[in-house]
Amino acid sequence: MKVRAILNPTAGVSRHLARRAVERGHPRWNDFDLLATEGPGHATELARAAVAAGVELVLSVGGDGTANEVACGLIGSETALGIVPAGSGNGLARALRIPMRPAPALDALEAGVRRRIDVGMLNGQPFLNVAGAGFDAVVSRAFHDSGRRGGRRGLFGYVRLSLRELSRYRPKPLVLETDAGRREVRPFLLTFANGPQYGSGAVINPGGKLDDGRLEIVIIEDASLAALLAATPRLFLGGIERMAGYTRLRVTRATVTGESTIAVHRDGDPEGDTQRVEVVLQPRALTVVTPAATPGDTTGPFLP
Repeated sequence: MKVRAILNPTAGVSRHLARRAVERGHPRWNDFDLLATEGPGHATELARAAVAAGVELVLSVGGDGTANEVACGLIGSETALGIVPAGSGNGLARALRIPMRPAPALDALEAGVRRRIDVGMLNGQPFLNVAGAGFDAVVSRAFHDSGRRGGRRGLFGYVRLSLRELSRYRPKPLVLETDAGRREVRPFLLTFANGPQYGSGAVINPGGKLDDGRLEIVIIEDASLAALLAATPRLFLGGIERMAGYTRLRVTRATVTGESTIAVHRDGDPEGDTQRVEVVLQPRALTVVTPAATPGDTTGPFLP
């Protein structure tokens, strides 16, 4: 098999371990190259070049943002995406049940199966797992800015910034229009979920399937600081859907507008603020390699 690995040398907390694991290669991948990105957007260029060169599998070695960039170069092609998680949250890799340690991840991908997943598009740009227009987008920007300044990565760094932003975040009134209707909301969270979780085990969309031809829009209404803090453990322990003010809509498209600009993110990476957000779904637009499913398992990220 012709395989190319694209490594983000600045990703997350385990990039050095991941690089060593990938550099060792794997027996079944007898035509294998490892390339490192040099800046934003470079992973997409390298992925497009891999498609043009007839590469069958491109490994994204990094976090959710790296996987997103690599996928941008693969969508619509027959070249598959494999993820070697080395980021801070690794939400998509967790959703796909890829092991979190690089060496076992490579073993699982080498023996894995090809599947097609849906891809969301936010203002014309893809997201694979989750995008958002609320508190999560504000935190993603703070986390991104902190990382550029050498701040702490990983879950604890994310939690620290979330607590800081939580004390000063003020939700804005928004108009949400979908194929399920129109509603006016003032959400704490407005999440477009293709998969089940943000990352690090924070499940916002329990039971989300990556190939069901639908997006879930998760709305958590504005609430008191105490209520939001009390509900946070449910993201990790289960039951977030039972939180007061939690709403989930199954849609294929959505438009969000506001009186002022809206902060947004795609797969954890912040975008520029906008006054209009348009989201649509491209069904089964990307091929991925995942570990083989356990017979009889109905809890995984795909339809049975």
